[in-house]
Amino acid sequence: MKLSEIKTALNYLSRVEFVLPDGQSVPEHFHVTEVGVIHKNFIDCGGTIRAERVINFQLFTATDYDHRLSAEKLKSIIELSEQKLSLEDADIEIEFQGRTIEKYGLAFINGRFQMVPKQTDCLAKDACGIPATTSTLNGLSATTKSCTPGSGCC
Repeated sequence: MKLSEIKTALNYLSRVEFVLPDGQSVPEHFHVTEVGVIHKNFIDCGGTIRAERVINFQLFTATDYDHRLSAEKLKSIIELSEQKLSLEDADIEIEFQGRTIEKYGLAFINGRFQMVPKQTDCLAKDACGIPATTSTLNGLSATTKSCTPGSGCC
């Protein structure tokens, strides 16, 4: 989900709800404690230099159980972030505290923001000898072959 899409969705909501992948709702007294831009410059195991950019929202729950973040307030947080950080439209990434800081993608389904699991992937499968076909395990893609020593894969 892109920043422009979350802004559009907020126009139709009075209540903001984020849902974890297991179907549980983030406690309704959550805060958006950070909005930021994350730039990642890296080289993949095939030697290609790449860059990614996401807009990061950090969700935090405290002990102020009466707190509720309205759609209007979240829109104002986003608008301030756009002005101060010169945000351009990009994919949204959600940070949420689980066993460690967990990162999720975002979708808007049935009036709720669904946190979507992210997963690692090899971006240079041909250089690593990883076949293009994959199998699935619990709905997640899993490669059927791993890198072998001396194959040039990291």
